[in-house]
Amino acid sequence: MDSDILVSHARTATIMQGATGYLTIDLAALGRNYRKLLSMLTPVRAGAVVKADAYGLGAERVARTLYAQGCRHFFVAQFIEAVRLRPALAQDAQIFVLNGLQPGNEIACAEMGVVPVLNSLAQWRQWSAAARALKRCLPAVLQFDTGMSRLGFPSEERAELAAALRDGGNVEILFIMSHLASADETDGEQNGEQLAEMACIAEEFPGFDISFANSGGVFLGDAYHGVLARPGIALYGGAPNAGTENPMEPVVSLDVAVVQTRAVPEGTKVGYGGAHVTHRETRLATIAAGYADGLPRSLSGRGAVYFKGIRLPIVGRVSMDSITVDVSALPEGALTLGSLVEVLGAHQTLEHIARDADTISYEILTGLGDRYHRQYRYLTKS
Repeated sequence: MDSDILVSHARTATIMQGATGYLTIDLAALGRNYRKLLSMLTPVRAGAVVKADAYGLGAERVARTLYAQGCRHFFVAQFIEAVRLRPALAQDAQIFVLNGLQPGNEIACAEMGVVPVLNSLAQWRQWSAAARALKRCLPAVLQFDTGMSRLGFPSEERAELAAALRDGGNVEILFIMSHLASADETDGEQNGEQLAEMACIAEEFPGFDISFANSGGVFLGDAYHGVLARPGIALYGGAPNAGTENPMEPVVSLDVAVVQTRAVPEGTKVGYGGAHVTHRETRLATIAAGYADGLPRSLSGRGAVYFKGIRLPIVGRVSMDSITVDVSALPEGALTLGSLVEVLGAHQTLEHIARDADTISYEILTGLGDRYHRQYRYLTKS
């Protein structure tokens, strides 16, 4: 049974339950994206960023899929995410908490075998104290700020940290890392500045492996790769670099059902505030998704959906639970109650929606709500 049949069966069953939106997540495409990135990195290892519930796509399913492709390094942002993910993965999979730990979580983290990314001397002291309390050596990763001013040891803390490491102790450093702020801009000056700063840090902290590249960093070349890359958005089909053709395979598609259709005369106000007024007789369709489902209000009067390749512009304001579109370009009766329109798919990518909403693909992807019925494709056609 191929993937199209599986999806068809799932869709038919769910229509009977009243679902009005279908978010399809192609785990086979996810796996191919991972292998593509790995081929660009070999012999460097490729981990996976699965924070924010794997960018909203389901961390357990995503992580298991990537584990089957050979991934053994998984990065989340918060400890609670690691707690939820740990039972889904074999013990040889390492889970890293990018934000480090809040005070009080150290013992639980150690007992679960989760590895914190330490970002400050305060986190270092807390983790070292936990190791003393448990009377054993605990693993950790050190993150350094190389110019983003967000997370990581600032330059003024590096000397004290280096002294602590020279004195020895009960913390095993697995590798050191930093995060690229402008990796999506392949010619951005900040990339080179951060690379130079990372080289200085490597000299100050010799003997440690380095993790540096995020999705965009994979495409910046070998100098940025270190020994372990941490791709995120590229795994999920988002473009890793701005202004160039996206080399990644789409992972997500979204279809939403029509709630109502109507024809209105010229001069009719549409939506909240009468923000749109028709300039001619217009046929409208209202679909069952809005900003509560991750389709931003900023798409009002700018975005669109598609039906059989035909663009249907959004008219009026995006509401919490619905969006109205102009369907005059379609034959009369082409859309009826329950018809599905394409929000994400062959004719509209994450980047297209993000552009129309004046945001980034990350925000669109992670915002897709839980009212959609989620369909996972595991198989591909032979």
